[in-house]
Amino acid sequence: MIPMRSMLFAPATRPEMMAKAAGSAADAVCLDLEDAVAPAHKAEARHDVVRALRELDFGRRLRIVRVNAVDTVWTARDVMAVMDGAGDRVDAIMLPKASNEHDVRFLDTLLTQCEGGAGRTRKVGIIAQIESASGFVHVNAIAAASPRLTTLVLGAGDYAASMRMPLANIGMRDEFDAAVPGDRWHAVMHAIVAAARTNGLACWDGPYANYTDSAGLKEACRLARAMGFDGKQCIHPAQLPVTNATFSPSEAEVARARAVVAAWEAAEQGGQGATGINGIMIDAVNVRMARTILAASDAISGQEPQ
Repeated sequence: MIPMRSMLFAPATRPEMMAKAAGSAADAVCLDLEDAVAPAHKAEARHDVVRALRELDFGRRLRIVRVNAVDTVWTARDVMAVMDGAGDRVDAIMLPKASNEHDVRFLDTLLTQCEGGAGRTRKVGIIAQIESASGFVHVNAIAAASPRLTTLVLGAGDYAASMRMPLANIGMRDEFDAAVPGDRWHAVMHAIVAAARTNGLACWDGPYANYTDSAGLKEACRLARAMGFDGKQCIHPAQLPVTNATFSPSEAEVARARAVVAAWEAAEQGGQGATGINGIMIDAVNVRMARTILAASDAISGQEPQ
């Protein structure tokens, strides 16, 4: 089990940044053919991605390539170039602006044809970004669209543009947040997490634009973790320490989880259906939550979940 706390973007046209990302503290690296690449450089960038995948050592990090959205002229060329050149080195293709289940199935078909043509039996996964009004409305169908799907991701910038929500900077709070009684991102965040969990998927929050603002990043990470996200996308290596730390169970959380499991197992041996720790009731629900914490901790430490 590979931790899913942090995913670092690296522009496909910047070999030095791809190399730095491959050796970074990120749990996953995404080589970006979409927003980070100007239209005139798309073809060249595909070759750079293939070279990076074949030559760089990514260690145990997930190797992801973000292609262009299906409403562009580049998607099929992106997928075929990457899969033909380095399909055996790719863990997942990230699909931006997934608007409905048909977008995911289109990518699934492309990947199936590429794998079949190369005689590969290993299946490349799909990561779908939810970043439009349509993606929000169809998130449940998207999450169930393909057995290749591994992860859902919130793309706050494009989502705000699609919804015509004023937003100064991606992933950051501004004066318009203060105008909403509550959290204006709650609905889409909760919908993504619920759709992911229903279909056995992971889920990531989108990036935080100010890579010099550690305090703001930590607050954004804490919110995303509280909502149930597994991790967060990052745009700069400097964001990785805060992101990894915030999405890792603390020593106190792990200690409490171990105590909960131990108390429950002792109660079961005594024929009890519930017990307590420091005056607080412990039952099967608490144990499920505790084992989730321990599984995450074990994944981070490189151990198998107990």
